[in-house]
Amino acid sequence: MRERILVTGGAGYIGSNIAAALCKRPATDVLVVDDFSSGDWRNLVHVDCEVRACNCDDPALLDEIADGAFSAIYHEAAITDTTVMNQRLMIEANTNAFAMLLEASSMSGTRVVYASSAGTYGNSPAPNKVGSGEEPENIYGFSKLAMDRIAYRWYDRHPAPLIGLRYFNVFGPGETHKNERDGNKTASMILQLYEQMKSGRNPRLFKYGEQMRDFVYIRDVINANLAALNAPRSGVCNVGSGQARTFNDIVHITAETLGIDAKIEYMDNPHTFYQNHTEADVSDSHALLGWQPEWSLENGMKEYITLLEKGHRGPLETA
Repeated sequence: MRERILVTGGAGYIGSNIAAALCKRPATDVLVVDDFSSGDWRNLVHVDCEVRACNCDDPALLDEIADGAFSAIYHEAAITDTTVMNQRLMIEANTNAFAMLLEASSMSGTRVVYASSAGTYGNSPAPNKVGSGEEPENIYGFSKLAMDRIAYRWYDRHPAPLIGLRYFNVFGPGETHKNERDGNKTASMILQLYEQMKSGRNPRLFKYGEQMRDFVYIRDVINANLAALNAPRSGVCNVGSGQARTFNDIVHITAETLGIDAKIEYMDNPHTFYQNHTEADVSDSHALLGWQPEWSLENGMKEYITLLEKGHRGPLETA
């Protein structure tokens, strides 16, 4: 029998990569749902799936979920721009819609894998571990923490596992549309710095480039999502590399890969909610998913930059 899997936000960066990977599985049909407010149709040109333009809390879609139309749901739809300060808009789009999706999926007993975020930790001391230091610094991080809390309240009542994946700083193919649509402000720092350096500009960093982030390659993120299809129980887990690196490291690796010299311009940081150090504790991820990161920052960046140099713009599986 063929299985049918729903991917909300499937025209976006991570959603399109998940959809492309699922389409490679035998006997699997994929429905991508997206409102196309931030996703891009070009991410799906080479992904053989059904596409529907609607919100993830569309009543007709919720009815399909409740009726058991899908064997699993990947919920990636969200406002992901961390500079959005409209609290009601963020909660309605991220938290309320998720609550409605969970209620519908409970009626059919459909597994839900959803996108949470390292933004739930704010500036709590690293390493970041699920269940501690959950002190978000902005409304985006709070909306994701609220989603995790809603899911937790369903654990004992939902017939199928609910798995939240707290993404750290994801980079890799499939995010090109972000630097075309919104001026690069939501693209990974790796893509932003690559574009700056390719155009002949000096890379610009907040003073003095020693902020540390857990950069995780999209291959590892895809594998974590696929592993979640077989998770035996509900839970939230981190999806990161498990190792923090500086923004200066990103510049140096990019310059070395491109074979150019780079003079960094340092500037003041205007954001009071800026995360200065994130690093995923992935021990729970291994226990729940049987997954652990495999790609180093250097290896991921070199593959990514090679694909960018070839002009590749879509999800990894379409390269």
